Amino acid sequence: MKKALFLDRDGVINVDHGYVHRKEDFEPIPKNLKFIKRILGEDDYLVFIVTNQAGIGRGYYTEEEFLKFQKWVEKWLADEGIKVEKTYYCPHHPEAGLGDYKKVCECRKPKSGMLLKVAEEYEIDLSQSVLIGDKESDLEAGRGAGCRVFKCDEVI
Repeated sequence: MKKALFLDRDGVINVDHGYVHRKEDFEPIPKNLKFIKRILGEDDYLVFIVTNQAGIGRGYYTEEEFLKFQKWVEKWLADEGIKVEKTYYCPHHPEAGLGDYKKVCECRKPKSGMLLKVAEEYEIDLSQSVLIGDKESDLEAGRGAGCRVFKCDEVI
């Protein structure tokens, strides 16, 4: 079975300025990228981004805007030497979501739904996988899926 390196986005890859969804708001965190590259250099991982995106559910930006921006982020990461297999995201919010986005779901971290979906789709051994997050909810999702977890902060 394969191993995965799961990355939260805002607060790990880039500074969390709140609902980042445009290139001009993207500010990478160099020390975290260096840490990610070090882990990738130590073992053979497939890389996945797993990110809560309640800004979609709150109506701050559309899924289409998010997906376009995320494609740009993935290209930017590839240019930095970090190849992302796929991004998984949760657009829901249990209280502030609008319409169909207002719900309790299994994909929103701290639940492990996104990681379990990756494991199923890519035949990932979660016990050999790693999650890097900046919030306790990220770490809880990783632990709940049986991954090793690392916490990083966004102080550059």
